[in-house]
Amino acid sequence: MVATANPQDASASNDPSVDADAEEVQLRFSPEEEETLVAESNTHKVEANSLFTSGKYNAAISKYDEALAVCPNYLDYDLAVLRSNVAACHLKLEEWKEAVENATKALDGLDKLEREEKEKENNDTSVKNVEGTKEEDDDVIEVEIVSAGAAKAGPAVPAADSPADVARRKRQEDIARIRSKALMRRARAKSELRGWRDLEDAQKDYERLTTMDNLSLADKKIVKAQLRALPPRMEEAKQKEIGEMWGKLKDLGNGLLKPFGLSTDQFNMVKDEKTGGYSLNFGGSGGGASK
Repeated sequence: MVATANPQDASASNDPSVDADAEEVQLRFSPEEEETLVAESNTHKVEANSLFTSGKYNAAISKYDEALAVCPNYLDYDLAVLRSNVAACHLKLEEWKEAVENATKALDGLDKLEREEKEKENNDTSVKNVEGTKEEDDDVIEVEIVSAGAAKAGPAVPAADSPADVARRKRQEDIARIRSKALMRRARAKSELRGWRDLEDAQKDYERLTTMDNLSLADKKIVKAQLRALPPRMEEAKQKEIGEMWGKLKDLGNGLLKPFGLSTDQFNMVKDEKTGGYSLNFGGSGGGASK
């Protein structure tokens, strides 16, 4: 390995600002070691893919876990692909929370990767600009002489993309493809959890998917259908949770009021239509609103 880090060193730190449990230690391997580990991880992934295709989802999860275990933890793209595939397995098993968890890890890894590559691209651009300015200063006297006819002939043919540009664009497309898959899987799982907040989060994911131009026609139809179906489901879930919350508050209130010979039935809950908030009015034994 090129560099190593000991997890015990992090946990032994006296600095209270360092959270050893939350901070994952990353080990950088030599190119040869990394190639070997990636090859082993890919072998497990191929087996897992085959198991998934055969409908053996639990076995596929185990194989994906083996692939995750040997994949270097700084290869965020490879890890995101595996996590997204694990999420797909949990969807098939209707294990919604596990699907959300793995899809979210995949998306977090892609976001981290994109930030790092953007930062690297900006740094490379800054270096090129500095070098380009120096070359212009050195070559200022070597101005190309262009004839009037050549100047009117038309714009110059744009230079072909460099191999680095082609590779970068391919990388961005791959990231976008895995992100859309992970988002689709998380949104589906969130919508199945049925809680108000879960449905709200699912709607946000589907809305984000509408901004992506790499969705298949089938996925676009699913997104549109879900965005139509979710609002009434969200409102129903919201009202249900509010009702459950008031029920719990009522039980608590009755316990507190009982020693005084009172109960929550003697109070009326009045909704403020302007703010959406509620207030309690004491109605006495008759249950009428106070005046």
